[in-house]
Amino acid sequence: MDFITITVIAIALAMDAFAVSIVSGAAYKQLHIKHTIRIALFFGAFQALMPLIGYLAGLRVQEYIADYDHWIAFSLLSGVGAKMIYESFKIRPAKGNFDPANTLVLLVLSVATSIDALAIGLTLSLLEISIIIAVIIIGVVTFMLSYAGVVVGKRFGHFFENRIEAVGGVILIVIGLKILLQHLS
Repeated sequence: MDFITITVIAIALAMDAFAVSIVSGAAYKQLHIKHTIRIALFFGAFQALMPLIGYLAGLRVQEYIADYDHWIAFSLLSGVGAKMIYESFKIRPAKGNFDPANTLVLLVLSVATSIDALAIGLTLSLLEISIIIAVIIIGVVTFMLSYAGVVVGKRFGHFFENRIEAVGGVILIVIGLKILLQHLS
């Protein structure tokens, strides 16, 4: 898997965090740089940690699933992508007194937006890839997009939130299809 594909996966994975960052930015009446950095650091760190955990778990089962790993990679990427597309169409009620910089809130949001990355980590264990490079790229891309999301949210509110998540889902499905077709041909 090349650098460009890893970067595209990182961007697709970061769409959940980006969407939540937009909502977080919109929640602030006075946005401070420390809030923006804190949110971006939490999302970037968790988005990097989860694929590593998935990768390590995948290494334990790799020998048992080697004959059909491309189908598993395709299924996981397509499943995560479909879930992201589905969730992009769900209407989420606004919650009052939402403080996205609160540590507990950030932990919950970070885990919730990075669960998909756990499945991607499992997929990466089935491919020939340097997990360290992938984790760094995923973490940095998520940090940057989350930071930008908070700023965009402060300026433009909820306009982009659902559309971004759907785009990320489509990207993951396309990458899953690419992996499947490469292994079948």
